[in-house]
Parts: sequence; C-alpha cells; structure tokens
Amino acid sequence: MKRRLTDKDKLILDEVKKKKNIPLHVAIIMDGNGRWASKKGLPRVAGHQQGVESVRLMVESCVYLGIKFLTLYTFSSENWNRPQKEVSTLMRLIVKSLQNETNELHSNNIKITTIGETNKLPELVQKELEDARTKTADNDKLVLNLALSYSGRTEMVNAVKKISEMVKKGDLEIDSINEDTISENLYTENMPDPDLLIRSGGEFRVSNFLLWQIAYSEIFVTNILWPDFGVNEFKCALQDYQSRERRFGLISEQISNSHKNTRNVEKLTKQMV
Repeated sequence: MKRRLTDKDKLILDEVKKKKNIPLHVAIIMDGNGRWASKKGLPRVAGHQQGVESVRLMVESCVYLGIKFLTLYTFSSENWNRPQKEVSTLMRLIVKSLQNETNELHSNNIKITTIGETNKLPELVQKELEDARTKTADNDKLVLNLALSYSGRTEMVNAVKKISEMVKKGDLEIDSINEDTISENLYTENMPDPDLLIRSGGEFRVSNFLLWQIAYSEIFVTNILWPDFGVNEFKCALQDYQSRERRFGLISEQISNSHKNTRNVEKLTKQMV
C-alpha cells in the first residue's frame, strides 16, 4: 500500500505551519534502507522499496507546507562500489519509480531536476530522467531535486574547472572570483542553499553531500531508519529547525536589532505610502 499524506498527518504538520518560519529548501540524506531490511530478515532491496514510500510522503508533506525545494541524496558516486546486484536493483527501482510517479508529480505541479554525473547512469535511467525533467520543466509548486551518481567533491572540482576555463578564455578576471562565482558554477546554480539538512539512520556525517551548499544549513540527525521516517519525524526535524536562531556569524543582539530595524523600515514604508 502506498504511503500517502492523510488528514491526521496534515493536523500534525499544522503544528509546524503555525510558527511560520518554514525552510525554503530541505535536503535529506536518506540512510538506513539496508539496515531496515536486515532487521526484518528481508533482502536489502526490500528496504529500498520501502524507502520510496517515505520519499512520496515527504514530497506530499513539502507541498502541503509550502516548502519549495527538496533535495534527496538518492545515489552517491561511492554507491557504485556496492555489490553489482544491489546497484542493478537500485537502477531498476529508479526507473520503476520514475515510470510510476512522474505523471502524478506532474499533475501536482512538481518539477523534477537532477544533480550529479547522471551521464554515468545506465541509458534507460538517463532516458527516464530526461523524460521526467522535460515533462515537468514548467512546474513551480515544488522542485524535487534528485542527487544521482553525486559527489560533493566532484561537484566542486568541476566548478573549479569551469571557472578556470573562463579565466583561460579571458572571460573572467581572477580578482573578480568570489563566493557567488563558485555558487553559480555548481550543479545547484539555480537553487538556494538548503536551510535544513536531515539525515536519517543516526550517522553523524555529511557523506560528501552538498559540501559547499550546507555551510550554514541547520543539521538534524535522527536514529530513525529511512523506511520508517514519516510525518512525525519530519515534524520533529522542522520544529527543531524553527527553534534555532540562525545567526550566520552574528551575535544574538545583532539578529534582534536587525529584526527591529526591519520592522521599523516596514512601518515607515507603510506610513509613506
């Protein structure tokens, strides 16, 4: 049975909605599929299959909350080193999921994008991805961004190469290179950096995921394995995010004064109008 967002789930998420400061971009390291299957005496593929159900639930939750970007660590460059049988099974599962879900994602105004070296994926996977990207290209309710054959270090190396080529051609001065230059040459050039990074499965590492982009992301780690990750767990992560003060190198007093100044400017602008 497909895991879907229920009216009860929506009531749970309404607790998050009340606080207003909902992240624009959530990134998730979906860890624990294999361990989930092993604990139940099932083949690892069963964990990956159940993990797809959690993905669907998170997509529906993000749409309900108005989150605009959801990036999922779907298959890392390092995952190519897993047993060939498991890799082949994962590739078939990706194809099946795209075939089963793309039409519904499209009807719900969700855009599918990818980051990573997708040219290394099997041709059938590449075709299904291209079809899904093309079909959903004009949608704007939620960007569902799949990290496939992805490596944060490789992404940064490729960005350096692109920037170096621009310098070599004379299109860019070395002294003009700044943080924006790096960001604009990453796979995620058209996306804001994640506000919140969630990792299921209890491991406290980022595993080569969005190394540049998560510099100021809030990080939430849960022991819950990905196939068991549901609305309650998502609510906990979001409420934890909402409870934090995001200072970006400033101190609390500066943040408070900044908010006061913002309110004063808004008040003055209304008076002028």
